[in-house]
Amino acid sequence: MFHPRIILKFLSVLLIFNGAFMCLVLPLAYADNDGTFLGFVQVILLHALVGLLLYYFSKNSDARDLRSRDGFIVVTAGWILMSIFGCLPFLLTGAIPDVTNAFFETMSGFTTTGASILDDIESLPRSVLLWRSLTQWIGGMGIIVLAVAILPILGIGSTQLFSAEAPGLKADKIKPRIADTAKRLWFIYMGLTLAETVLLWIGGMTPFDALNHSLTTLSTGGFSTKQASIAHWDSAYIQYVITLFMFLGGTNFILIYWLIQAKFHKLIENEEFRFYGSLTLLFSVLVAIALFVKGTFPAEESFRYAIFQVVSIVTTTGFATADYCHWGWGLTMFFFLLLFAGGSAGSTAGGVKMIRHLILFKNSGGELKRQLHPNAIIPVRVDGKVISLETISSVLAFIIFYVILFALGSILIAAMGIEFDTAIGAVATSLGNTGPGIGMVSPSYSFNFLPAAAKWELSFLMLIGRLELFTVLLLFSPYFWRKS
Repeated sequence: MFHPRIILKFLSVLLIFNGAFMCLVLPLAYADNDGTFLGFVQVILLHALVGLLLYYFSKNSDARDLRSRDGFIVVTAGWILMSIFGCLPFLLTGAIPDVTNAFFETMSGFTTTGASILDDIESLPRSVLLWRSLTQWIGGMGIIVLAVAILPILGIGSTQLFSAEAPGLKADKIKPRIADTAKRLWFIYMGLTLAETVLLWIGGMTPFDALNHSLTTLSTGGFSTKQASIAHWDSAYIQYVITLFMFLGGTNFILIYWLIQAKFHKLIENEEFRFYGSLTLLFSVLVAIALFVKGTFPAEESFRYAIFQVVSIVTTTGFATADYCHWGWGLTMFFFLLLFAGGSAGSTAGGVKMIRHLILFKNSGGELKRQLHPNAIIPVRVDGKVISLETISSVLAFIIFYVILFALGSILIAAMGIEFDTAIGAVATSLGNTGPGIGMVSPSYSFNFLPAAAKWELSFLMLIGRLELFTVLLLFSPYFWRKS
């Protein structure tokens, strides 16, 4: 059984939040006098009008009656609704006059994918660029989590929303109450964003560029104010700062909270974090050695370019200081495989997530042992705790669905006349919310050349990937709509 009025109430709140964030752009649009001020005002008023109307028709509903099924609908519909309304500034200001392109750019922003159709980013008004960055910052931690954090109206029902949207296997909690956990996560998120802004400003970026890149780094989004991305700044300091904050963005924010509390043992004892950190460092060293041996860069630059690109792809941020597709087919395929990695559960990163890879590897190793000892009981353990068969089954199902979606999506894109390497690169990076892929969607190119049908398909894959597959796929299941 569903509760349409409760769903409408939550959607109204999301629209009002979306419009409130858009208000942050108004001072810049007014100060720059770039012709976008009126367009933003119109869109903000539209947010308020539609939001208040939806709230009026649902005001008598009790948010505490929200159930899990309602939560899945709210999250999926909310993301689509925010993208529809969020693309209006691009259309009304003339920055992106095409509906398909505007929606693609906005969905890419809210899902923190970072794939862009823009071929001349520097030509856009600063107010539009700021809104573009804000879409990623909002989507990074999740506007649902923000709503849970500061709106008492969500009450008990907040658990369903938090669980439906939170990335990873489960929604870990710092405090017993979901709202308290969400508040602390957002304070950490804002604090890290401010810290990176200051560091980038010190490093030579303008305050505007520093703010925008901080917004899109912690969200692991990857939108830049420059067409060349981070390669625009030939600065080792800037690259290392962004590398650090990309890594933090791909780290479970619960662990960052414990780190701030000086409980370092929780970081060290966390098996997923050790797996994430070790693999990232190993991959970076391997790429650095390859670049150095080939004579592409000197020693320090080889390591710097390697660790930046590896961290950028593993955390699904998508910033670039170089195009890895120019480093030879071996490294191109290596980075293609990294598109399936993903950061830690509970981070802003997309992708499969490290915890799922860890469980998959441990379960596969256990299966090999069972072939030799059929009667042995060999449990899968993470952090010393036995992983239940239900969780293992969920992980395997997720990976199977992920591979199927990747395969079907690639076939559909290739059927539109797109070269195979570009097709698989576009689908892998969209489903993993990464940004750049391989082929004609590598860091050197935009997605602008793709046909409209391909952009709509990739937008859908971005949404599925951002919401961890099942949240969206459940809506296509007949079982989901049956009365129970």
